[in-house]
Amino acid sequence: MNSASAVFLATIPSPDRGVWHLGPVPIRAYALCIIAGIVVAIWWGDRRWVQRGGTKGTVVDIAVWAVPFGLVGGRLYHVITDSWRYFGAGKDPVKALYIWDGGLGIWGAIALGAVGAWIGCRRKGVPLPAMADAIAPGIVAAQAVGRLGNYFNQELYGAHTTLPWGLEIYQRFDPGNPGIPDQSPGGIAFGHIPLADSPVHPTFLYELIWNLLVAALVVYADRRLRLGHGRAFALYVAGYTLGRFWIELMRTDDATHILGLRVNTWVSLLVFAGAVVYFVAARRRGPREEPETLRSKGDEPAEPVASSETSDRE
Repeated sequence: MNSASAVFLATIPSPDRGVWHLGPVPIRAYALCIIAGIVVAIWWGDRRWVQRGGTKGTVVDIAVWAVPFGLVGGRLYHVITDSWRYFGAGKDPVKALYIWDGGLGIWGAIALGAVGAWIGCRRKGVPLPAMADAIAPGIVAAQAVGRLGNYFNQELYGAHTTLPWGLEIYQRFDPGNPGIPDQSPGGIAFGHIPLADSPVHPTFLYELIWNLLVAALVVYADRRLRLGHGRAFALYVAGYTLGRFWIELMRTDDATHILGLRVNTWVSLLVFAGAVVYFVAARRRGPREEPETLRSKGDEPAEPVASSETSDRE
């Protein structure tokens, strides 16, 4: 076995496609990963909400508002910051609606998703900061699951690397005409022909691992410090943006730049600073919210809360 073959066997292969068809129905890996992430976030968030003294099912009721708002916000952020992909000479503006092809900006998803969550919390009569604390680790875990969709789409990768965990990226072609290159999620990697820069840094994988570590940090700090009033959520935001900052510096895919840096690098820096300030300032609001403040009028706790210790158990 020659050295070139040894290096190839040590790398991570990419899937040959991101879309399968069940008859006329397309099954898109990116969409499945987003849906799976949403399910994880709701399930974990509801579990934490009950442990804090809230009513079972409240997170699901609020998700009915937060999830659609978040998806719209994520897509709007992507289209606005990467408008050159959809508007201008030779572009197809209708593709701005093709959310299944990838392209959800987490900043827009969180911002507009928070608006939806605020509406839901108002309708249920529960405090938004407390709800944010309950769902924080679930959100960042959902982001980790969503990054698997980028793997199937062959996107969000870095520069060429010779490290053992380098990601092989392949030339994809039109399924109906293998002679026409098509790097979209609908293309197929006939022959598994590596692109010029392959193998590359799997930055989507770096972020996936980082997100899981942030989720673990939030759970640990929440147990030890009994975080309340939005501080667990602020810790998630600070932790996530810290990782996103250095990961953005590694990425080489096309992106909008400001003063030589990717726009998401600047946003990560600014949001990190805001999250740290909030985390420190919110400490003055006192201990974590009491369980009775987390229930709508007339609601009863889903299960008895024996003590503050058991209510914190994950």
